[in-house]
Amino acid sequence: MLVMLAGTLVSLSAWRILYAEQYYKLYHEHLYHYPDDTMEDISYLESALKADFVNPLYALAPIKDPTEWERYRDLFSMHVNLKLISCWLTLGSKYDKRTAYFFNAPWKRQNLESLDKAEAAYRAAYAYWDKAKEWSAKAWSLRAIHLDRIEEWETESFRIETADLDYKAIIDDQLARVAKVRADFQKMDKSTY
Repeated sequence: MLVMLAGTLVSLSAWRILYAEQYYKLYHEHLYHYPDDTMEDISYLESALKADFVNPLYALAPIKDPTEWERYRDLFSMHVNLKLISCWLTLGSKYDKRTAYFFNAPWKRQNLESLDKAEAAYRAAYAYWDKAKEWSAKAWSLRAIHLDRIEEWETESFRIETADLDYKAIIDDQLARVAKVRADFQKMDKSTY
C-alpha cells in the first residue's frame, strides 16, 4: 500500500505543458542531428504553433501593453516557423545524396528512396516559409516597437522584409540539386559500375 501511495505522489509532481513558450523551450539544437531528434524538435515546434500563449507576465520578453503583446505573438510565430524550416532542411539533408557517385550504382534503388525522403522533407518546408512571411509582415507593421530579449526575432523579420532572407530560394536550390542527382542515379545501369 505504501509503494502505491509513493508512486501516486511521484506522478503528481510532474508539470503539464500547456503553452506555446513551454513547447518552444523543449526545442533544442543537437550536436549530432539524428533524424529522430530532428523529428522530436519538429513535434515540439508544431505543438508550440498550436498552443495558446502564456500570460504576458511570463512571456519570453517584457511586455508592457497590448501592442507589444501583439508584436511579440507575431514575432514568436514567425520565429517558430523559421525554426521549423530549419528542422525540415536538416532532416532532408540526412537523406540527401549530394552526388551520384558511380560506385553507388549497386545501391541505386536505396539511393533513389533516400532522395525521395529528402525531397519530401524539403517540400514540407515550403508551407512554413509562407507562414513565416505572413507573420513577419504583421510584425513589420509594428516595427516601431522594440522588444528586449528577442532582438534576434526582430532581425529575422527585418531580413525577411528586405528579402535578405529567402528560404524559398534555398529550398528551390535544394530541390533542383536533388532532381539532378536523381536523374544521375536513374541513368545508371549495369555498365555504370
